[in-house]
Amino acid sequence: MKKIGLFFFLVSSFTFAQKSALEQKINAITEGKKATVGVSVLGFENNFKYHKNGDKPLPTLSVFKFHIACAVLDLVDKGKLSLDQNIFFKKEDMLPNTWSPIGKKYPEGNVSIPLGEVLDYTVAQSDNNGCDMLLKLIGGTQTVQNFMDSKGVKGFQIKRNEDDMHKNWKTQYDNYSTPNSAVLVLKKFYDGKLISKKSTEYLMKIMIGTTTGTNKIVEQLPKNTPVAHKTGSSGKYDNGLTVAENDMGIITLPNGKHYAIAVFVSNSTETDAVNCKVVSDISKAVWDDFNK
Repeated sequence: MKKIGLFFFLVSSFTFAQKSALEQKINAITEGKKATVGVSVLGFENNFKYHKNGDKPLPTLSVFKFHIACAVLDLVDKGKLSLDQNIFFKKEDMLPNTWSPIGKKYPEGNVSIPLGEVLDYTVAQSDNNGCDMLLKLIGGTQTVQNFMDSKGVKGFQIKRNEDDMHKNWKTQYDNYSTPNSAVLVLKKFYDGKLISKKSTEYLMKIMIGTTTGTNKIVEQLPKNTPVAHKTGSSGKYDNGLTVAENDMGIITLPNGKHYAIAVFVSNSTETDAVNCKVVSDISKAVWDDFNK
């Protein structure tokens, strides 16, 4: 066998063994769980790929705020919006009984907040009122869908805002992504193929500062590991059903290389703690695999 052929044979053999070992670990984590678990992993530098239910459309919940932020920043890149412009929140913009640090800080509304700050609230703190204000600003969910379609993002759909989903929880299923779509859109983002370099760096910094989901993909990783991620969580509904407990992100390894991971736990009747531990354990298994 020629040297080049032997090299590729050894690389492919190693990749197969790596996938097989990781698959065994992930299957052990998900075995017996009353949930659909979607996982996708993509190594940026070595193009390593692994997925479980990777092409299955699963509800995104607040993971879609990443896609919304990209659509907003695209308009900033085009000069149609400015991060410094003030966004005015009326009292009626503060939805009751929803997760909103903005609403907690300004319960009476009637406040102007710079667009950049609203983006930070929406992504890093997963603010629902900030999310719907951004959608109102850019013309609704169809603007986000059109932007993602224009960038060749497949396996993603957004039709509902936070207000819609709070009025009828079943509409949460109208917003979905496949796990494979999630890691591929993160790769496009990282490569600067979604928004400008300046906006990419800006949003990356916000995502690294995410404060939600500390018991998900970041939980078991070494302290201070750079993780640019976006979480999503539905809460419980009929018969203890969790529509989704999600996290997706870009992980920077100690050697400076990167991978994207998406773990979506859907239609689960497990406890919140079990759902989050599934995400956390899978993230740790992937981390260990990349750091052998």
